[in-house]
Amino acid sequence: MMPFTHLPARFMCIISLSLLSGCQLVKLQENQLSASLNNKTDSILTHQKLSTFSHQILLMVNESDQSCLNALESCIHKMRNNETLDIAQVYAAASELYMARALIADQNPKCKKSLKQHSGKLASSKIKMCMDQQLADFDFSLRYSYVYLFKSAQAPEERLFDLRQGQVRTFYNVALSRLITSSFTRFDYQQMPESLMLGSSLYHFNYEHYPEIKSADIDKLLSSYNFNFSGLKTINRQEGIGSEFVLVKKATDLSAAQSFILDPEQYYSNQPNPNIHTARYLSVSAIAEPAKTNSSISEILSPQSNFKVELFNPYQFKKAKIESKSYTLTANYSVPYGLWLAENKLGQSGYWTLLNKEEHLRMPHVFMLEPYQPKKKIIVMVHGLASSPETWIGLTNNIMGDQKLRDHYQVWQVFYSTNMPIFESRFQINALLKQAFATVQFNTPSAQDAVIIGHSMGGIISRLLVSDADISAQAIPLMNYEQNTQLQRHPIIRDRFVFKALKPVSRAIFIAAPHHGTDYADRWFTNLAKKIVVLPLSFLNDVNVELPNAKNSTMGLIKSGPADLSQQSRFMLLTADIMPNKDIPYHSIMGNQTQSTEPSKKSDGIVPYTSSHLDGAVSEKIFNGGHSIHESPDAILELRRILREHLDNEALNQ
Repeated sequence: MMPFTHLPARFMCIISLSLLSGCQLVKLQENQLSASLNNKTDSILTHQKLSTFSHQILLMVNESDQSCLNALESCIHKMRNNETLDIAQVYAAASELYMARALIADQNPKCKKSLKQHSGKLASSKIKMCMDQQLADFDFSLRYSYVYLFKSAQAPEERLFDLRQGQVRTFYNVALSRLITSSFTRFDYQQMPESLMLGSSLYHFNYEHYPEIKSADIDKLLSSYNFNFSGLKTINRQEGIGSEFVLVKKATDLSAAQSFILDPEQYYSNQPNPNIHTARYLSVSAIAEPAKTNSSISEILSPQSNFKVELFNPYQFKKAKIESKSYTLTANYSVPYGLWLAENKLGQSGYWTLLNKEEHLRMPHVFMLEPYQPKKKIIVMVHGLASSPETWIGLTNNIMGDQKLRDHYQVWQVFYSTNMPIFESRFQINALLKQAFATVQFNTPSAQDAVIIGHSMGGIISRLLVSDADISAQAIPLMNYEQNTQLQRHPIIRDRFVFKALKPVSRAIFIAAPHHGTDYADRWFTNLAKKIVVLPLSFLNDVNVELPNAKNSTMGLIKSGPADLSQQSRFMLLTADIMPNKDIPYHSIMGNQTQSTEPSKKSDGIVPYTSSHLDGAVSEKIFNGGHSIHESPDAILELRRILREHLDNEALNQ
């Protein structure tokens, strides 16, 4: 065998190169773009593991993710005392580590079980221990993130596109949100506190920018970061600094609102109308900063130092000051609306009203979707047959997502029982809205130039709400004997047939409205359905009482809402030609399921074009689609265009 030393030089070179290759530590490995981006952006909040940034800091001090979390305080002490590390990155890592330990409590079987059993009662010692530790961790996560964001050598605007700053901003936002909402569970307070003691840390609350919630009785306080709704296609948010959460006020007692009232204006002349609902599901934004101005880093990181929390109505305030600089606030506009719809099951209530199964909906209701703002104009939405405010999800959510519309409009949604005669629904909704508008501040944008939008039956009602007409001379002879008797007893019944344009509405939009009726209301299956529609007995007793000597009584003018939609109904005979007030511009939007361009053949499947068309409309748009055309993207964009045009026109007229 040839000695090793006698091997040819060429062969020795090959062996040497092979050995060198086997010792190579760094090799090129090309990842998919998505994996590379995830490695850069993922954190404990998105992937249940620490970010690459924090992991790298721990490697520098010979710690693993788990070893550091097992002895968190000493681990952070080690990092802070290491002079070779970038101290700003240490603060960022500490914020994420405290956030990680706080979130672990959510998954701890013992703590998780205890927290579920809490349910608002006096907390056990085990629950207190779990929650107090978690709150302390959120507190420290908030403090370290604050120091990184606002006390580092680099100002926030100098690292605007820094991925780490984006992560730490989210740690700050989530820590504050959970600090507020978890403390509500822990301490079970009934109203927002003036201050909150968390261990040795005192948090003061400032309600200057949201006085409506200072004394509100709280039913729920929920972080809105992890909410999603199947019916909402988008969640409209504003990215910025601060927490976002939902405050749900306790529901009012509706027992007083269950009876039918013949003359609501007179009945509620000296008392609030319980059917006018101010916003109950409130979007809240908040920021937190040291209570002491110009606090040092060591003071901020001390659990003995106090913090102040400022709460904001995000519909009214877009920015907040921290360290004397103005920053965009985090806000969530969709979640409170979605939560209101989901918890109150408004969609199914719309169907039950036809059968008179919803006791609290005998009278119409109006719901204000945000706390009243005098500087914002009002949009009133009126739904159609067997429907509810849920039908306006697409439009309402789009208004919330359009900054110009969100800043200049507030939405009121009417909910009424569609089994009632349309004459009655128009009268009751008119009285309700008059009382609601009477509550707004005089000579403000909210008291002028409102817009009313009605779909289907709601479009008919909306037209009559903006019209001036007295058809009592034609209507009264069509009453039966009992109704005429009741008219003598209660002259207010005549007002069902006297229309006056509702102030301050100055524009109307009618969508798929059967102004001249529809033959769909006379087909065999709808006739069958009409037979099971039930009118409230209390309503019948007030307007159509049967007298002992009355024989061969007829229904007179008292038909159900579905029956009134017939082209041959007495309601249509009396109202089809009533037009909106000449000073109120109006728009029409319809669907067309046919391929025809002939007006006489166009139809949305339920309402023909010839019924929904009105001469004199400022605009008329026909989109490819069915009767629920108001839910289509094309119609929503057209509605947004009209609402923007309304703002521009009113601005020019001022």
